[in-house]
Amino acid sequence: MRVLVTYGSKRGGTEGIARQVAEVLRGEGLDAEVRPPKEVEDVAAYDAVIVGGALYANRWYRLARRFVHRHAGVLREKPVWFFSSGPLDSSAVEGEIAPTHQVQALMEQVGARGHMTFGGRLEANAKGFIARAMAREHTGDWRDSGHIRRWAGSVAAELKARQEGRPIPVEPPPEARLH
Repeated sequence: MRVLVTYGSKRGGTEGIARQVAEVLRGEGLDAEVRPPKEVEDVAAYDAVIVGGALYANRWYRLARRFVHRHAGVLREKPVWFFSSGPLDSSAVEGEIAPTHQVQALMEQVGARGHMTFGGRLEANAKGFIARAMAREHTGDWRDSGHIRRWAGSVAAELKARQEGRPIPVEPPPEARLH
């Protein structure tokens, strides 16, 4: 089963999450490919798609949004999951964070199977006025590998069940929803 993992990332943190997700999928025997949205011409060759977006002021980074809009028709025909990265604290591992209204609307547009929010990353030398101002108080890396791996593992389990013709759960298991 071929799985595309794509991401909209301005500073590289969301790309790092996408790479971890793909690593877990590969470890579960799936053929996972990580590509930035601009490099994806056609999603028809993939059996499933995972789209990640960095959150900036509660909005997904534009490359992730554009990817979903551009490929919405084909995405509706495939199992799709979304993830967001952004909180600059431990809130993402302390409990489930619902998708923003914008991300929820995109999920509904393509019939996404699920969504997870992961902690973000902000380096001290961040460029841009707002990022520099935030970095004064919120420098750090809140991406939790265990959280990412558990969620990716739940996605892999569902994809493998689908591949083997086993029933697919309507709701993801609790460990996939929470830390």
